[in-house]
Amino acid sequence: MASRLAIGVIPLLLAAPIAADAQPRAKVYRIGYIQTATVEEQEHLTKALEEALRELGYVEGRNVVFERRFAGGKQERLPDLAAELVRLNVDLIVTGANPVIAAVKQATATIPVVMATSRDPVGSGFIASLARPGGNITGMTGDPTPEIQGKRLELLKEAVPRATRLALLWNPLPPGAETYRKEVEHAARKLGVSLRAVEARGRNEFEGAFAAMAREGADAVVVLPDPVFFTARKQVVELATKYRLPAVYHAREVVEIGGLMSYGVSLADQFRRATVYVDKILKGAKPGELPVEQAAKFELVINLKTARALGITIPSSLRLRADHIIE
Repeated sequence: MASRLAIGVIPLLLAAPIAADAQPRAKVYRIGYIQTATVEEQEHLTKALEEALRELGYVEGRNVVFERRFAGGKQERLPDLAAELVRLNVDLIVTGANPVIAAVKQATATIPVVMATSRDPVGSGFIASLARPGGNITGMTGDPTPEIQGKRLELLKEAVPRATRLALLWNPLPPGAETYRKEVEHAARKLGVSLRAVEARGRNEFEGAFAAMAREGADAVVVLPDPVFFTARKQVVELATKYRLPAVYHAREVVEIGGLMSYGVSLADQFRRATVYVDKILKGAKPGELPVEQAAKFELVINLKTARALGITIPSSLRLRADHIIE
């Protein structure tokens, strides 16, 4: 009897590991992440994205692997980095701003792409429409229309009423840059001030650009949104200070390190909100059918310490409208 029992138990014991091995393993997603900046320059954005994904249940080392690529401030490296992610056959790619989106769009028309931030994605040719993007790209837009650039110029003029000769620092390379430049020029004409556009395509051109502004007697400068300017924001702020040029930017991160003022969305919040798209796509949604989310809240941030250093008194009407004041 005992022998017959033992004979019956043995097959069950042998089968147990096989049954355990047969259990389906949880899917491990491979997410590409590509930025123009160095790792350090946008560390807070990467952290915002990854923390939000963790809250949604995507934990690195458990069910997600990140393939992070950084161009170190050199936009010319972006096409190769994008192609590398495509060769790895990642499940999805999260991008930085327009130069990154353009490089990824060129590299793939099939891998889903989530824009953590973008400017005028329709006008830049990334998507068909905000409501129905089509193709493989969707996500967030920080500047829903080019007109926001004119608003920044108006705020700068309000902060520095004496300014009649303005400069525009811009990079002509990214998609949408020309449209934005024209919008600022239009706003300058409406306000009756002169505007001189000064190009800077890389960090090595910043010093010459600011020197040219000062040489031509610029009273203040509008800095167009661009990954090169944002990632090298410390250098941009230092040069604006050196040449005593009041400047308006698109991101509060620049004001926090000494820029005069900014008007724009919270980039960290945009990267957090982009994870909703990541989650939906990994669960089967098609990116072309997910409407692009337009920025709804814009922050006005003013650095009064910088204003005092430049000899500027910010009007009380402008201070009262500010969302954040840095003393």
